[in-house]
Amino acid sequence: MPRLHLISEDIALAEQILPMLDESGFRVGQSAEMAADLTTPPQGDVVIFAPYQFDEDQYRLYLEHPLHEDAEWMLVSNGVPNPWLDKMMSQGVAYHFRTPIDDKHFKEVIGDFYVEIREEKATHAEAPLTSNLDQFGLLLGSSAAMRRLYRLIRRVSQTDANVLLIGESGSGKELAARTIHQQSPRANKPFIAINCAALTAELVESELFGHKKGAFTGAIADHVGFFEQGGDGTLFLDEITEMPLALQSKLLRVLETGEFTRLGSDKVMRTQVRVVAATNRIPSEAIDEGYLREDLYFRLAHFPIQLPPLRKRGSDVIELAKHFLAYRNQATETSKAFTEEALDAIGKFDWPGNVRELKHSVERAHILAIDDITLAELPSLTERQKIDPNLIRPGVSLKEAEKALILATLEACEQNKTLAAEQLGISVKTLYNKLERYEAEESGSVQGAAEQDEE
Repeated sequence: MPRLHLISEDIALAEQILPMLDESGFRVGQSAEMAADLTTPPQGDVVIFAPYQFDEDQYRLYLEHPLHEDAEWMLVSNGVPNPWLDKMMSQGVAYHFRTPIDDKHFKEVIGDFYVEIREEKATHAEAPLTSNLDQFGLLLGSSAAMRRLYRLIRRVSQTDANVLLIGESGSGKELAARTIHQQSPRANKPFIAINCAALTAELVESELFGHKKGAFTGAIADHVGFFEQGGDGTLFLDEITEMPLALQSKLLRVLETGEFTRLGSDKVMRTQVRVVAATNRIPSEAIDEGYLREDLYFRLAHFPIQLPPLRKRGSDVIELAKHFLAYRNQATETSKAFTEEALDAIGKFDWPGNVRELKHSVERAHILAIDDITLAELPSLTERQKIDPNLIRPGVSLKEAEKALILATLEACEQNKTLAAEQLGISVKTLYNKLERYEAEESGSVQGAAEQDEE
């Protein structure tokens, strides 16, 4: 039977909702304070958290609670805007009730959760011999964190709400965006994916909104922008925090009014496209550091979804490694297998590049292995790429040392530019600019490849 844990200091509120919880079918547990006795951890598939107020202490206790990762969380507040409550919502809280609670609405929401969780438990109980990896859309995983993600996507996909996907590089943000599109009524409409970090500041407005012939030097023909290409489908804006702030204000106007104009035109056009955005930054920090407009964040984050990093997905790590290896075996008609030592190391590794890094490591190991895949074929698990000391030594210019460091970091990150930029402490746009300059220098065409750092 699905279990629910109620945490509330408000006796009157508890007396109001407990009878409805009993009617719902949940097995209900209750505590008055968030700081539950960790020697006897509470149990629950769903947690309802209703403190008198949301503050930093409540936020930290939420992060440290034994059910933080494994349960669906619902909050009850008085409706007053609160930054700590917003932080909890950005961490993947499933629902937010505001007092006074409407009994009918409360029963409907709790009932929906009960049915979903009961069906999920029944499915897993009836099929113990099926694959260890569940799949929802393009996403793979059977951990509690992934099942929670599936439920969130299932709900939001049926709406037209804008979605903000928050997660580390390689955690599957684009796969989540495509799954939202595939599960929505827009599934037969276009899905347009854009990496904002890869667009130059000079062209990003034209790419988004289009331009008329002659709008600027080089505009030799009319160009249809992404908002027009998307039509009634979905527009995925990856790495939204890398978009110039000036353009973020124009994007905000489109989201507010549904109207835009091509560069060089005064004709107002309308769009019905649904926007799903993504970032690998913590939104509150991106706002404080000037990477994201606060008003744009609130417009995008109608429904924020936090994607779990691979290190917090338990046995999914090993099962994903086996999954990727099975696909390589099938594609190459081989039967290579991991040794126990290799599987143990895969499970213990922290995977800073997440699923993308794991997939690349397995594919490379498959190529290197003759039969069994051992630690010898998985060097990234035991050592990171080191910089040649001869490349950084007295007498080497700062420019040459920087290039060596950047290229070595890229190699260590398996060419994952977003992850490399994070480790180097620079923006993705800056990294792209530097790599373009290196390429131009190597081809002998330095002219026009001036660096345009935007840190």
